[in-house]
Amino acid sequence: MIPFLRMVMAATFMIIVIPLAALIVFPWTLITRDATFLYWIGMKIARIAVWLTGTKVEMQGLDKIDPAGTYIFMSNHVSNLDGAILFARIPRRTSILAKKELWRVPVLARALTLASLVPVERQNREAAIQSIKAAGEVMRTGINMMVYPEGTRSLDGRLLPFKKGPFHLALDTGFPIVPVTTLGTFEMMPKGKFASKGGTVTLVFHPPIDSKTFSSLEELTEAVAGAIRSSLPPERRS
Repeated sequence: MIPFLRMVMAATFMIIVIPLAALIVFPWTLITRDATFLYWIGMKIARIAVWLTGTKVEMQGLDKIDPAGTYIFMSNHVSNLDGAILFARIPRRTSILAKKELWRVPVLARALTLASLVPVERQNREAAIQSIKAAGEVMRTGINMMVYPEGTRSLDGRLLPFKKGPFHLALDTGFPIVPVTTLGTFEMMPKGKFASKGGTVTLVFHPPIDSKTFSSLEELTEAVAGAIRSSLPPERRS
């Protein structure tokens, strides 16, 4: 019962706060054409929502990352909690590939564009390629990118095969990849569950992988998968 009530509290908080914040933040962002305040508010809301679910977050390995660097953060994906937890903990401003459907709302579309989020249409291969190119342009302005290379949540906690798009992004732009292993969310709220049990989530930031040192997409993909897999529990590494 308690997990359910926590999720209701978190959902209610977001339903109330997001529209209220939008009334102030969206006009400010549109007028100033600066998404800094929008990003800051979004991160605060995400952190509070995660806290309301009874989740504590611990981080390891951030000292291996240059705070001034621009990276592609790639993590395993097992829970609906993953995105809000990781996105709010990445140093500096970060972008993501978001569903193109969000751009159907005119005011929201303008704010998302100013926030440098990248629309992606996964079912359309040509459109997906253009999204990867757009992500590269965003990163060249000094904004990080967060990607879940599996493309969906794993049902059993083991890594699924990686999509090629994020690695084309790394090879095309030359930006390093930071593999991240997310631990704890599978036990708290696996795919198919609405309520989180609460608990401690650990984000393991592995040393950056220089994409320029790899001659093939396959080698780069395996290096990233190996790093993420190395911190998974033994029973989920195969």
